[in-house]
Amino acid sequence: MDGKASDPFSSEPEQLPGTGVVGRLWLPKGLSGSVIKDWVDRRRKSIRPWASFVDQRKFSKPRNFGELCQRVVRNLNTYHSNYTFIFMGLILYCIVSSPMLLIALGVFAGAFYIIHLKTLEKKLVVFGRELTQGHQLGLAGGVSFPVFWLAGAGAAVFWVLGATLAVIGSHAAFREMESSDMDELLMEPV
Repeated sequence: MDGKASDPFSSEPEQLPGTGVVGRLWLPKGLSGSVIKDWVDRRRKSIRPWASFVDQRKFSKPRNFGELCQRVVRNLNTYHSNYTFIFMGLILYCIVSSPMLLIALGVFAGAFYIIHLKTLEKKLVVFGRELTQGHQLGLAGGVSFPVFWLAGAGAAVFWVLGATLAVIGSHAAFREMESSDMDELLMEPV
């Protein structure tokens, strides 16, 4: 492997994928800072105003199960970017509030970086097969699994999923649809 051209962790300025915080991160091949920045920018542009998102006058109990389903589907389509940022905020809260989880993530990143440095020196071969980047991530995950287990990462994952479902589900179910949305969902009786 040629060290300079194929090194996704190079710190030389001309090889950094972008500028800012995302551009300074060491990212694997195929996941450049510009891809992440474009994704976040698209989400940010399609986000609905937070004031209307949390406007208490727009919340009410649905009349029946059919209206509840319509609200959930319509609100998930309307507020998907807001819900994405809520999910990311809950993940960030969970990570920052658990020092052991921060240590576990550090161990994982360190293990991946050390394995990557070893593959730059010479090809890493296990059981007669060269390790691809996916295999390297798996090996780093295997090495750091005990630390994740001790940090309670499984409980953190289920906490984030449960909190996300509770927050997003309740918002989507109780947030009234806009009047323009109501017009196209009305059905005539048969």
